Amino acid sequence: MAVSMPHVLVIAGSDSSGGAGIARDVETLAAFGVKACLAITAVTVQTHEAVERVEFCDPDLVAAQMRAALTANAVAAIKIGMLGSRETVKRVVAVLREHAAIPVVLDPVIASSSGRALLAPDAIEAMRESLMPLCSLVTPNLPELALLTGDEETESEADRHAQAARLLGGGAKALLVKGGHAKGARAVDTLFQAGEPPLRFEGPRLPGTMRGTGCMLASAIAASLARGDGLETSVRAAKTHLSERWHAG
Repeated sequence: MAVSMPHVLVIAGSDSSGGAGIARDVETLAAFGVKACLAITAVTVQTHEAVERVEFCDPDLVAAQMRAALTANAVAAIKIGMLGSRETVKRVVAVLREHAAIPVVLDPVIASSSGRALLAPDAIEAMRESLMPLCSLVTPNLPELALLTGDEETESEADRHAQAARLLGGGAKALLVKGGHAKGARAVDTLFQAGEPPLRFEGPRLPGTMRGTGCMLASAIAASLARGDGLETSVRAAKTHLSERWHAG
C-alpha cells in the first residue's frame, strides 16, 4: 500500500524571479519529500536586484484558498511568509483558529532583501498580538526582531535576548532569531522557548547575494514538523539543508 506524502500549506507571495517566495518554498518542501498546497497572498514583479511591483490578493481570497487547501489535503504543517496587510493577517488568524492542532511556522516577512516594505505598518501589531501566539515557531531576522518589538536593531546579544523574551512574554511560543545580519565569519541562530534555555545553532555565514534563505529555512522546518520531527530536530535539519543548498550552488 502506498504511503501518502504529508502536505504543507504554504501561505506566501509569488516572486517572478524564482529567487524567493512560493517558488523557494515548493522546491524546499520537495527536497524534504513533502507536498505543497498553496494560498497565494501577493503577486510580485521582481528581479534578483529589486521588487518592481506588488499586487496584494484580496484577504477573503487568501482565506478561501486556505480553506480549500485544508479541505482537499491532510495538511500536516503550515508555513506562512509574506502577508502584506492587516486584513490578510486577520483572515489568516481566523482560519488558523479553525485548525489549531496543525503546527505553524511563521517567517515574518516585513521587507524585501532590497529594502522594499512588504508588510503594512499597521499589520505588525496584528501579527505580534494575534498571529504569533498561534504559531509553533516564528523566525525573525535581526531587523524583523527589532520591528516586532518596536526597538532599534542592536548588536548586543543581551539586548536581542531581552527582545526575544518580550515577544515570548507577549504570547509567542518559540522564536528562532536568525543571525544572518550580524557580524562575524559564523552566523548564529538562537532558538528561544518559554521556560527553556536558549539553543544556539552556529553555521557558515551565507553570502548576501543568496536570496530566499528565510523562505527556505522556514519551509524546511515546516517540512520536518510535517514528518513528525520535534522542533529542535527540525531546526537542525533545516540549517543543514541551507548549508548544503549553498554549497551546491
